[in-house]
Amino acid sequence: MVFCDPNRNGAKSGIFIFALSTCGHCRAAKRFLTEQGVDYDQVEVDNLPPDQMDAALEEMSQYNPAQTFPTIVVGSRVIVGFLEDDLRQVLRKIKGAG
Repeated sequence: MVFCDPNRNGAKSGIFIFALSTCGHCRAAKRFLTEQGVDYDQVEVDNLPPDQMDAALEEMSQYNPAQTFPTIVVGSRVIVGFLEDDLRQVLRKIKGAG
């Protein structure tokens, strides 16, 4: 199972977030993206069945070996944590390309 695939049918914007439902930084990152009018795909890893959780963590470790949350994947760029300035920079590039 692949969670982060911006080329799959139904992918929203090429932004994918590995999150936890209980993580304040994850909620802040998602709220920020929503406020910016940006769609994103996500998985709340802690809400998955055990076998899917293991698969999600394994996939996430390809982007962030420390497996910390949120892990935000935008194309080839990975942002670990809610780093608003980094997200703004990536969004400017996305909006400039669109």
